Amino acid sequence: MAKQRVRDPLHNLIVFDTDLQLERNLWKAICSRPFQRLRRVKQLGFSELVFPGATHTRFAHSVGVFHTARELMKIVEQRGKGTEREEAREQIALAAALVHDVGHGPFSHAFETVGKRLELKLADHEKMSDWLIRNSELREILKDMGSGFPDDVADMIKKEGRQTVHNVVVSSQFDADRLD
Repeated sequence: MAKQRVRDPLHNLIVFDTDLQLERNLWKAICSRPFQRLRRVKQLGFSELVFPGATHTRFAHSVGVFHTARELMKIVEQRGKGTEREEAREQIALAAALVHDVGHGPFSHAFETVGKRLELKLADHEKMSDWLIRNSELREILKDMGSGFPDDVADMIKKEGRQTVHNVVVSSQFDADRLD
């Protein structure tokens, strides 16, 4: 069994089983240029200047959100015993959890404020994430799960299309993003 690991400061060891098609493709997404640039994007904007220990990045956050979503999916699966499992929706939700913040700019939300003042359309991380998922190398990686998979992932992040419990894991008042 092939495994890739990320040591996370909050969740400890996050394992990707690359024998599984989804996790193999999500590992490729992590290795992509759009995702790797998140290593240099601060999660907490300028907080690090006041709190030197606040060095969190969007990269670590995104991997943590994936891990949290995967744990939540296990609970959804357990609670849903006896009902038809929607594995395709689970996979879309896990991919969405991983790449939901891929469009963030430098200093995270602080960049968006400046971007609005300068009328930079792509300063909005949600629009940029949508574009990257649908048009960059991420699309090619995610397409390995099915030709419409990247669009399904982008739609789930934008809260478009059919709403299921899987959407709640990605975006709600108690979602994987907020839990991380």
